[in-house]
Amino acid sequence: MNIAKSSSRFSFGRKAAIVAASSVVAVLALAGCSTAATPAAEDTAAAASASSPKPTIVMVHGAWSDASPFNAVRDILSDDGYTVVNFANPLRSLAGDTDYLASFLETRTTGPVVLVGHSYGGALIGGAALSDPDVKSLVYLNAFVPEEGETILELSSKAGPVDAEALFDQAPFTGDHNVDLYLKKDAFAGGFTNGLSDQQTATYFASQRPITFAALNEPAAADQAWKTLPSWYVAGTEDHSIDISTQLFMAERAGSTLTEVKSGHLSMVAEPKKVAGVIKDAATTK
Repeated sequence: MNIAKSSSRFSFGRKAAIVAASSVVAVLALAGCSTAATPAAEDTAAAASASSPKPTIVMVHGAWSDASPFNAVRDILSDDGYTVVNFANPLRSLAGDTDYLASFLETRTTGPVVLVGHSYGGALIGGAALSDPDVKSLVYLNAFVPEEGETILELSSKAGPVDAEALFDQAPFTGDHNVDLYLKKDAFAGGFTNGLSDQQTATYFASQRPITFAALNEPAAADQAWKTLPSWYVAGTEDHSIDISTQLFMAERAGSTLTEVKSGHLSMVAEPKKVAGVIKDAATTK
């Protein structure tokens, strides 16, 4: 308001001026009270935010591995106050492994959850997440993100045929009409741990866990969680297990927030800080 112009248009008597002055004082007093109350309101909001529990981070490993490649990422997240738990993936059948993850979430977690799936583990988190309303987001690390009816073998073959004889040592087991697949040494070093040190490769190769052929050839179920839950995808540009073009296709189809890292298939080993940062983004996004 322009005070000079106002004075030329209006004429106040003494009583009106006193009333007006009193009103100004009252407004200023109220403003002062409001200003004084702001820090208290901010403190209350901060306390409420601090009391909100951080999500539990559930790590779901894939085939030919256990949870140990997550160790560095786990340590970063734990130091930042997150509870991190590892899911022991059976690697027996897609439906059975997915159901077991759903059971694990029900019995081993409370409060909000972020599911992190690597490789074959990505197919599990997409299938199991909707079983638990506490799951708030999904993080895919060099992972398969199947649509209903797709198999891991189909997605693996998008960039070219898979030569099972060249890649796998096959160990049949009696009575199940099935076979366990182990990656051969050269295939493991060239496609699974490329970019890592010889010592890391030797350690992971010695502890590799097989997956059944049936699990890789089993169609994904309906109601994949990536269609309704927010998701993040870390794609390794040097991945020789899942071609980068296939990773980008799946990430785009899922509407995932994409982060590309210059790494092989084990991006969480090669770039733990970047991977942990993506997981934190998924854990803190409302």
